[in-house]
Amino acid sequence: MATSYDITPPGESGLELREPDRLLAFRDQFPILARTNYLISNSLGAVPAAAGTSLQAFYEAWATRGVRAWEEGWWSLVAELGDRVAPLIGARPGEVVFQPNVTLAHAVVFSAFDFVPSRPRIVTDAMHFPSILYLIDQLRRNGAEVRVVPSEDGISVDAGRLIDAIDERTALVSISHVLFQSAFIHDVAAIAARARAVGATTVIDGYQAVGAIPVAVHDLGIDVYIGGCLKWLCGGPGAAFLWVAPSIRTRWEPRLTGWMAHEQPFAFEPKLARRADAWRFLHGTPSIPALYAARPGLEIINQVGVAAIRARSVRQTQRLLDLAAAAGYRCTTPADPSRRGGTVAIDVENGLEIARSLKSLDILCDYRPGAGIRLSPHFYNRDDELDQAIAAIGEIRATGAWRAFTTRKPAVT
Repeated sequence: MATSYDITPPGESGLELREPDRLLAFRDQFPILARTNYLISNSLGAVPAAAGTSLQAFYEAWATRGVRAWEEGWWSLVAELGDRVAPLIGARPGEVVFQPNVTLAHAVVFSAFDFVPSRPRIVTDAMHFPSILYLIDQLRRNGAEVRVVPSEDGISVDAGRLIDAIDERTALVSISHVLFQSAFIHDVAAIAARARAVGATTVIDGYQAVGAIPVAVHDLGIDVYIGGCLKWLCGGPGAAFLWVAPSIRTRWEPRLTGWMAHEQPFAFEPKLARRADAWRFLHGTPSIPALYAARPGLEIINQVGVAAIRARSVRQTQRLLDLAAAAGYRCTTPADPSRRGGTVAIDVENGLEIARSLKSLDILCDYRPGAGIRLSPHFYNRDDELDQAIAAIGEIRATGAWRAFTTRKPAVT
């Protein structure tokens, strides 16, 4: 018997499609969508079927070409894929290179700075992604003075307070473009303008932005933009990317470096001669399989177009907010669509257990403390899947099914 959270295709259930056919046409390229209500693209994007073919190509190159695969394509993949990211962030060819993960990309950039007494300050906010906050905190050992701007509501960070915190003693401003907990979109352009006025560097984490909202790094007036393919770009783990404004990159000499940053890496010289281009921010050998896996997702997102993705996202996140409000649920997500990214967080009692219950029903979501159950529709989601998720939350709460997923603490002896 069908339930209120059944994911029967609309053609069989009688529900009507409201999404543009052009976007839904991509659903067949993502195998998991045939059997799962996939609302977790803010955490891990659905894998394209073509990723399997691409990984097979990696194996075939290794199996048939051996070490020759490096000179025949592997070595340049960090830049080749960077050129596929570039249109998604408003960058130019040659300006983006790949990194193993976003934390390491930040560490490379941070390692280029000396926190001198006249300019020791790093400005960030309390809702920045914790991994980056941990990294920033460790910079105190290098003389950094860290100023963390708080959130007053657990959803947003006031741009005015961030701007006021940036002064002539500020070396770095490090924030997320879109907050991971609440999907709040920072006013990056205004914050970057203040940083430029006082000579500070802006480092923006776009992990929750790229592929979900339009990004134009040159127009934003920022210095560094970092992101990854794991989430909205449907590329899997191990494939992050780094853009540094060409006008400033030759001024920086990261301490965290390696042979790929050398002008002649295969000369194996004992002293580093840095490249002048984006490769100067590279270091050790890249994860080639991860780059193969990431390519199909980037190709699809470029075909779909971020403008179309954003239009769908605004409408579908509003639908989720309306459904949640009708059910009496509190949402920890901005109501203003101009300040809302691709995720809606629903804060209900026993949210962790309800999220686990949803997963057991093949309605994939996640839970974050202080935010709640996060639902993240992407371009491949149907409207009825949103309805089913909200209905399932109500049914789980009404029946008490969430109790089966309560974490039991070990007995104290």
